[in-house]
Amino acid sequence: MTKKSKQVSESFTTMTEMVLPNDTNTLNNLMGGRLMYFMDVVSAIAAQKHSNRTVVTASVDNVHFGRPIKLGNVVTLEAKVTRAFNSSMEVHIKVYAEDIPAQTKVTTNSAFFTFVAVDQSGRPIDVPEAIPESSEEKKLYESALRRRQLRLILAGKMKPDEAGELKALFVNAQQV
Repeated sequence: MTKKSKQVSESFTTMTEMVLPNDTNTLNNLMGGRLMYFMDVVSAIAAQKHSNRTVVTASVDNVHFGRPIKLGNVVTLEAKVTRAFNSSMEVHIKVYAEDIPAQTKVTTNSAFFTFVAVDQSGRPIDVPEAIPESSEEKKLYESALRRRQLRLILAGKMKPDEAGELKALFVNAQQV
């Protein structure tokens, strides 16, 4: 491992919050915006751990609200960098809701956030390479380039025919 690289596990961050009345909607479920705030905070910390820099949120992938998180639940968020590019880092977040009296814990959400490391003037700055170790980390690392290309296409920063990783998926699928 070179000096310009870090293991993915070094960025692992966990955050725990209790859902209080001020966090809920009229159905006593955690408001989606409040959950996204929690997700942004935990993933920014993971990106800072990886880069040792100030980071800014660049994009948020599709956040699917799979299950409601109820008033009184304990919310645990886990985040870690999946892959680093030049100045950007993709961070994967998993969200769990736990009803402690009922002794139940369920996965409620997951998403990918992208952060850019910046210097004191707010200009993008290079980040260390991310080295995956576990099989899950390797799977997320390998698929990160496709997700990045899709983000860039959707943002109008890349033409679809320039997205080699994505194109390979469709070309290979047609040949099967």
